[in-house]
Amino acid sequence: MLRHCTTNGYCDRPIGTGAINVAPTIGVFDSGFGGLTVLKALLEVIPQSNYLYFGDTARLPYGSKSVQTVARYACEAARFLEQQGAEMLVIACNTATALALPQIKEAASVRVLGVVEPGAQSAHAASKSGRVVVIGTDATVSSHAYQKALASLKIEAREKACPLLVPLVEEGWVDHPVTEQVASIYLQEAFSDGFSSADVLLLGCTHYPLIKPVLRRVVPTTVTLVDSAESTALAARELVRSTSESNSQERSELRFFVTDSAEKFKRLGQQFLCRPISNITHIDLKE
Repeated sequence: MLRHCTTNGYCDRPIGTGAINVAPTIGVFDSGFGGLTVLKALLEVIPQSNYLYFGDTARLPYGSKSVQTVARYACEAARFLEQQGAEMLVIACNTATALALPQIKEAASVRVLGVVEPGAQSAHAASKSGRVVVIGTDATVSSHAYQKALASLKIEAREKACPLLVPLVEEGWVDHPVTEQVASIYLQEAFSDGFSSADVLLLGCTHYPLIKPVLRRVVPTTVTLVDSAESTALAARELVRSTSESNSQERSELRFFVTDSAEKFKRLGQQFLCRPISNITHIDLKE
């Protein structure tokens, strides 16, 4: 069962069932640390897969870079993960998914899953009012990827960029009064001016699961929180179920690849993954 993780690392609320006994090697790509929340969710629902995680920590954040640059970086990472044995790719980066998913799919020779479509599908299923608020980084919001995906499902969306939340999470202020105050300001604006009837808050950034308790406190009780990391993991489970070549094994192996400090990744990453991190390899992808 997929569970939410509290700020102390205790995972308490089941949100999915039906873990399966197949084990493809899944490559998970992110610009840095946030994609570890997707990996955490994947481990809950596909526990017997092997996982290769690539964090492009030397070149983050992707949000300030051009579409062409993001696409080039993401395609390099996809090819690297395939070379390491990935049989399926999960793009656990909202910016890369929003800006470069078609290019990544073209560059890869294995199945590719992004985070936007599963998140939009889950928000559609959860909304009764037909209105959804999406929060994310500047780059994700500027791409309007979630708005387009939700519009195709007949859902009206308001997108709100929340640029201060990622640095607050990476500072470790996941339950800090400052984080709550900042989130409250953002969300009061998002749910104002005709959007007070919105009944879903879609978390369009993989850092945001760490501040779910804060977000829960500052939105109306009638609002459902939809986590694109969890939605993506459940969508990946369905894809794995349809892959007949997958083989069973007793336990998963985790390998991590980073382009910057392995020690920093180990220290900060365990906050996202809710478990100690080891087996980290520093790599240098040539420009």
